[in-house]
Amino acid sequence: MKTIELDDDLYLFIASQTRHIGESASDILRRLLEQPTSANQPRAVEPTVQAQPTAVADAMGLQSLLDSGALQQEEKSINRFMLVLSTLYRDNPEGFTQATEIKGRKRVYFSRDPEALRASGSTTKPKPVPDTPFWVITNTNTSRKQNMVAQLMSSMGYDEDLTARVCGAV
Repeated sequence: MKTIELDDDLYLFIASQTRHIGESASDILRRLLEQPTSANQPRAVEPTVQAQPTAVADAMGLQSLLDSGALQQEEKSINRFMLVLSTLYRDNPEGFTQATEIKGRKRVYFSRDPEALRASGSTTKPKPVPDTPFWVITNTNTSRKQNMVAQLMSSMGYDEDLTARVCGAV
């Protein structure tokens, strides 16, 4: 197997083309270049991408979300909040499980069970995070929502700059 160096923008493009967890850079490039996947096919060069920090690869959906203007089009902070949460899950489902560790003084913020959220306060208003198995409390102010996103992104390994940009957009 050969190793090649890629510019960051090319690496991010390849990472954005991932269809499933565990798909290698070689598999992605073969699919994009419409090359055969058979192990019997001779290959002159088999490109691989050097490992990058997890959060760089995982930030693709967040970066696209920020660049698209979709957050700015949402009038309500709850809609922006939910959009960010579902994007975080889509980018890194395993890392998103860290959300269940984020809690307030008395409240549980995230759970797979809405009843656990209801039991942690009298007015939590749990809602499902779109396209995920998780629920989140929604009866919080925008500042608390931003704090929840910041804690989650930090636990998932995102850098502070991206975290600040995403929280600012919520």
